[in-house]
Amino acid sequence: MIEAAMIWNEPNNKSHWDPEIDLDWSRFAEMTILAAEAIAGANPAVTRVLGGISPIDPLFIARLKGLGVLDHLDAIAVHGFPLDWNLWQIDEWPRKLVEIGEATELPVWVSEVGVSSFGSEEVQAWGMKRTADLLIGRAPRIHWYSLYDLPQSWQATTRHREAEGSSYYRHFYMGLLREDGSPKPALEVFASCTPQVGLVQWFHFEDPRLDAAVDWMKRLGVRYLRTGLSWADSFRPNALDWFDRQMEALTDFDVTVTFCFTPAHRGWMPHHTSAPLVADEFAEFCRTMIDRYAPTAAVSPVRSENAAAGGVALSM
Repeated sequence: MIEAAMIWNEPNNKSHWDPEIDLDWSRFAEMTILAAEAIAGANPAVTRVLGGISPIDPLFIARLKGLGVLDHLDAIAVHGFPLDWNLWQIDEWPRKLVEIGEATELPVWVSEVGVSSFGSEEVQAWGMKRTADLLIGRAPRIHWYSLYDLPQSWQATTRHREAEGSSYYRHFYMGLLREDGSPKPALEVFASCTPQVGLVQWFHFEDPRLDAAVDWMKRLGVRYLRTGLSWADSFRPNALDWFDRQMEALTDFDVTVTFCFTPAHRGWMPHHTSAPLVADEFAEFCRTMIDRYAPTAAVSPVRSENAAAGGVALSM
């Protein structure tokens, strides 16, 4: 079920990690190392991935390498949205991967890439095709963001709603399916790219779209799925019931599960972007989730691929 565990999401993006309380990245490094060790202790076959970085910054990777973080990981992940938020062009994708590859010997995944239909659904379809042409064969994992548009009544995870202007509202148009479940033109393009290209679909707590999403992914031939289990959500009533339902529904996919989001009462600041007060607590959450949802007898297909390619050395 779980082939990989991603530790945090976009740590170098201040809407997901607050740099004001972690000026030298030492708290993030400690948290990541402890989490990686906990994941390996629970199931050494699960591939440990650095939460997809955004922006794509080799200096950030160099900083984490200097802090010893990369010694505990099996892959690095990057996120890119050049047609919506990044200050570089879509054809620069290969160069971006090379820049990160020069900073680490670990495989480089594209764990989140997408194009909004905010301005034009036809532009999204073109962007889907161009992205696939640029990335297939250059990254061992490619996850398109996302299957569904974000419902207009929900909130995008950002702290800058008013300041971002149209950039904020692009969050709501990233899906291959509209909010009502009807397909956009990009859906057909995506279907021609599976299974090489997987999906990102964040499921909110008790998300009513779960079963329909699973049906769509099977129809589309999706093999690789990236989703999340929120440490903050784990404190909600009946959290394990929801986690169990979500992970059982996703059994047929190779899942990269992302562990992130600090509970308000467990951070240095009362916000999901905060470093944890006690890094061991996040590590224990990761260990518990792997114990529960990743059978220890499973062999990660990612690690098998890396070994065959002469990549990350494996120990079972």
